[in-house]
Amino acid sequence: MRKIVLSSMIALISMSVALPAQADFKKRNIRISNGLNAEHPVGNGVEAFNACLQEKSGGEMKLTAYWSGSLGGDIQATQALRSGTQEAVITSSSPLVGLVPALGVFDLPFLFANDQEADAIQDGAFGDFINEKLAEQGLVNLAYWENGFRQFSNSKRPIEKWEDFDGIKLRVMQNNIFLDTFNNLGANPTPMAFGEIFSALETGAIDGQENPFVTIDTSKFYEVQKYVSVTNHAYTPFLVLFSKRILDKYSPEEQAALRECAIVGRDVQRQAIRELSAQSLATIKDAGVQVNELTPEEQKRMLEKSQVVYEKHKAEIGEDVVQRVQESLAALRNQ
Repeated sequence: MRKIVLSSMIALISMSVALPAQADFKKRNIRISNGLNAEHPVGNGVEAFNACLQEKSGGEMKLTAYWSGSLGGDIQATQALRSGTQEAVITSSSPLVGLVPALGVFDLPFLFANDQEADAIQDGAFGDFINEKLAEQGLVNLAYWENGFRQFSNSKRPIEKWEDFDGIKLRVMQNNIFLDTFNNLGANPTPMAFGEIFSALETGAIDGQENPFVTIDTSKFYEVQKYVSVTNHAYTPFLVLFSKRILDKYSPEEQAALRECAIVGRDVQRQAIRELSAQSLATIKDAGVQVNELTPEEQKRMLEKSQVVYEKHKAEIGEDVVQRVQESLAALRNQ
């Protein structure tokens, strides 16, 4: 995967806007932590981010990545950013909902229909709106990277319409929006630790689970499942967060370099994770699993069916947040 994106990384860095020759840069070794391992596509993004940053700063600024939660979990690392004792963390949005309730908007079901919608909303005015709420908590989001769409696998039947969820027992994360989503669709959602999923599927204790293609592939869930349905029922971003306390002490040139290079890293990381997702889907199909995609009409029906979940959770997320994302998506789809 590193080789696949190398040429793209170089091209993106060379295309980025050069900073003034007399820019004010200091020697800075920036710690950036993550709960994943370095082989995840986030690693591609961090490499591109770091290469860009060193080029722009003349070698003065660099990133040192800490993987697999070696500096603490996402919540612990985020609190370290707020207190100014750590510079940066790359974290999924879901763990931070308790701190910034507006991030719960990304857990809402069938919010985005495809990658293009997710990119446009996050990289546009709505993404800036969420960033303002993060800034209020001492966190600067440099860019939205991708965790990706979640898909559904099970041993009962293909999911072609929302009625097909009826009676299916599936594992979900301990997340109230996810529980309400699948209860509303007629399934029987059961919270369960990730490490228990394979054996529960194998023994028939549960019928199905939901995760991105890469997870379904690397965890070998397809070995104990007959069907995988491309539902795109939830999309989770990664946030590249920086400590506001620390960033405010940086020069304007340093701040600009960080923001620009995080976007370079974003584009490389998104490309890498989407290529890996396509490879994982091919592996699943080659294993003989029956794969189907929802039609746009059925995805729209699922979104309409799920509006009761939006209504139930909009107060905790923020009514203005839910209204704003729906209006942004409506405008995008009407272009």
